[in-house]
Amino acid sequence: MAQQQHESHLNKLVSLDSLVTKSVALKRQGLKIVLSNGCFDLLHVGHILSLQQARRFGNVHVVAMNSDASVRRLKGPDRPIWPSAQRAQMLAELPCVDTIVEFDRDTPHEIILALQPDVLVKGGNYQPEQVIGHELLSQWGGRVEIVELVEGVSTTKIVSSILRGGSCPIAP
Repeated sequence: MAQQQHESHLNKLVSLDSLVTKSVALKRQGLKIVLSNGCFDLLHVGHILSLQQARRFGNVHVVAMNSDASVRRLKGPDRPIWPSAQRAQMLAELPCVDTIVEFDRDTPHEIILALQPDVLVKGGNYQPEQVIGHELLSQWGGRVEIVELVEGVSTTKIVSSILRGGSCPIAP
């Protein structure tokens, strides 16, 4: 039974072409598609809470995950902490994540355009008009939602603290 469950979670990782085909069918059923994105190279409580919040905005939650090469370009040569296969597997284990698509570019712009989600979710202190791809959503009646971050928790802060010999800076 555990092996069956593990294999079903791995099925959450799909290609962009497969995702687009699947999304057309879902939209025909009247389901709302939510898209969030990130590197997720050291999955932490901030990621989990933001993914759970994102899932509440629709019926199907798609997570666009940066490839290893994309993470290195964005975060530096020592990142990602975990390779993409392991990051995808961890994300797939979360009930709030329905589908995962990996992308190799520095932004999810191509995925947003191809998928045309109803809701694009980003965590942080952004204004909706600062989120990459926000201008696309107005073309098909979508919207941007900003979810709360966990104060003081970020992969960069956690890695920095560990390298200094300290404990993880997790806010109470």
